Parts: sequence; C-alpha cells; structure tokens
Amino acid sequence: MDSTLSEPHNGSGPAESPAAPSAANGTARPPSTPEGIALAYGSLLLMALLPIFFGALRSVRCARSKNASDMPETITSRDAARFPIIASCTLLGLYLFFKIFSQEYINLLLSMYFFVLGILALSHTISPIMNKFFPANFPNKQYQLLFTQGSGENKEEIVNYEFDSKDLVCLTLSSIIGVWYLLRKHWIANNLFGLAFSLNGVELLHLNNVSTGCILLGGLFVYDIFWVFGTNVMVTVAKSFEAPIKLVFPQDLLEKGLEADNFAMLGLGDVVIPGIFIALLLRFDISLKKNTHTYFYTSFVAYIFGLGLTIFIMHVFKHAQPALLYLVPACIGFPLLVALAKGEVTEMFSYEETNDKEKEPASECKEGTPISSSSSSSSTPSETEKKEQACDYAGRPSGG
Repeated sequence: MDSTLSEPHNGSGPAESPAAPSAANGTARPPSTPEGIALAYGSLLLMALLPIFFGALRSVRCARSKNASDMPETITSRDAARFPIIASCTLLGLYLFFKIFSQEYINLLLSMYFFVLGILALSHTISPIMNKFFPANFPNKQYQLLFTQGSGENKEEIVNYEFDSKDLVCLTLSSIIGVWYLLRKHWIANNLFGLAFSLNGVELLHLNNVSTGCILLGGLFVYDIFWVFGTNVMVTVAKSFEAPIKLVFPQDLLEKGLEADNFAMLGLGDVVIPGIFIALLLRFDISLKKNTHTYFYTSFVAYIFGLGLTIFIMHVFKHAQPALLYLVPACIGFPLLVALAKGEVTEMFSYEETNDKEKEPASECKEGTPISSSSSSSSTPSETEKKEQACDYAGRPSGG
C-alpha cells in the first residue's frame, strides 16, 4: 500500500505516468492557480478524514459483532513488526516489475484485480446507507455462497459468504462504478474505490493494543522516510501504478472541469495506517466508560495537523513528502500527552482487545459474569438488551 503525498502530475487519469515539468512537446505546463491548489489540497484532506471518522465508528460495531463472518482482522505485535519488511519487498517488487515488463500489461492485470476488490469494498461501504432507502415491503431473500474443500469430517470452509437481495442491489450499483473505472480510469471513480478501500481498512483491520499500534506506526515511519527520501521507488510506483491505491484531486479543476488532468495525490497508506490507530483509541475511549471520546478526538485533530503540515511542506519545497513522517509523531504524541495529563498512561498501554469470541460461552458476558439461563425464556426484549449491554465490548484496561 502506497504511503506518500505527491506533487501534481499530468495525465488523462490518475494512473498515467507523471509528466516532466515540461510536456512532451516542449511546451511548459500551465501553472496552477492558488485557488486550484487550495481546492485540491483541501479536498484531499477532506477525503482522508471521511473514511477515518466513519471507519472508526463502524469499527466499534464490527468489534461487537457476534457474526463470525464479520469479525475484524486483528493485527498483533508480530504482524506489526513484520509489516514494514513485507511492504518494502512488495514495493520493490512492483518497482522492478514496472522496469522490466511492459507497464501496459501489468496495469491491465492490476486493473482487473482491483476492479473485483473495488466492487466488493464499495458494496460493503454503501450497504448501511442503501438499507435506509429500501421500502419496508422489499422482497429481501437470503443467499449463501459456500465453497468447501474435502468431505465428511475433513471438510473445510474456504469461502462462506452470506448476502441478501439488498446486497445484490448494492453490488449492481458498485459494478456500474467499477465498469466506469475500468473503461475510463476517471479520477472520480478512482476516488470512490479509494475511499471504500480506506473505510473498509479502518473498519476491519484492528490493532490489539496501543503498543502494537506504536510498533506499526514506528516501523512504517522509517519505511516511508527511506522509500521517499532515500530512493525514487515509492513515487515512481505511485505514479505508474494503475489502481485505486491513492486519492487524487486535480489542481486545474476550475479551468478544465471534470476533464482536468493535473493531479495531486495522497497514498491510501497515509489514511489507513493512522486510521486504524485512531479507531483503536476510539474503542479505548469506549472501554473507559466515561461517555467521552477524548483520545479519539485528540488523535483526529492530530491527524489533521500532521497532514496539513505535510501539505504545507510539500508545497513549499515542491517535493513529494513521506506523510507518515509528520503523521506518526502527531497521532502518537498528542494522545500520549493527553494520557500523561490525565494520568491514564497505564490504562492506555494495558488496554487489550480480542475478537476471539468463539472461546466464550454464549451465556457469559465479557466480564465473566454469567447470565441466568432460567430467565432467558421469560425475558422481554428490553431486558435482553440490557443484559447484552452489560456484556460490554471485549477491550478494557486490565485491572479495570
């Protein structure tokens, strides 16, 4: 996943290779207007904030889900330590592929791959919104796509996807966007997929504790600096990679409208990586049961400050910037200062969350207090809801 904030480049779409300061025919590229620059960077900032904010909110519901198919993917400290190495190998591999093989054929394969992923991600993103528009008498049938390996006792589920008629409608709408992206590579279609990938990443990728988050952000802090300042690998891949792995916005939108082609771009890594840490802090806020979201809002403001500083420095020095260079210290430092001021550093770093709910009896709450089975048949819905609320979300400070 690319993680860099890059200068604008020319092209018919976000996937085009960057043009030099002078165009191929020798004519100079028209300078962007101050209004166009402000609109582009402001839009990139807004597009980065939306999936972080709503993805964090949805991550709370995802963590509380009792459906095994909706369980989030938990990142452990070992995963976090290995991630920069894996990301570096992947990035270098893509760079070599673009240097050795034809960029056209590579991007054709990648476009098909992200076409499928983008449709699924966008469908999952818009599903809660679309459900509000369906009439009450909508014929909503249930479906299940099951793919197994082996037979009998050795049967193993490979794919177990449950969906309904409403999901099919969302998939159809997402497919229309996917075809538009596949045929035109339009920057709006690119951004719709990019926003969906980002929101799904923040919602479904969960850090198990704050220490793991610090390890992940610290490792990618070094990774980002090396691959942006040390080499031209990341910027080259970001501008050559024909896939919605970045958010883009044209600086010449006011002059050319929707056909604008002078893009500034922000890698999805700069959204998802800090985003999953911010979402973790929201779940930590909830575990404190103080009805405040202090750490979430602090880290959210820290992200705005860090990305704004990145944009400012990039604009001043006219060079692509490793956004995590500014985002990591801000997103970790600001909440840590708040924890120090409130005397909650121990609670913050002892907070642990798990999603392994299969090991828990269905009649027990997370705190270990059993619910009386004798009352289950006579409980009213309101009483049941109260009992489920008593079985609070898995994450909580140890000893709390």
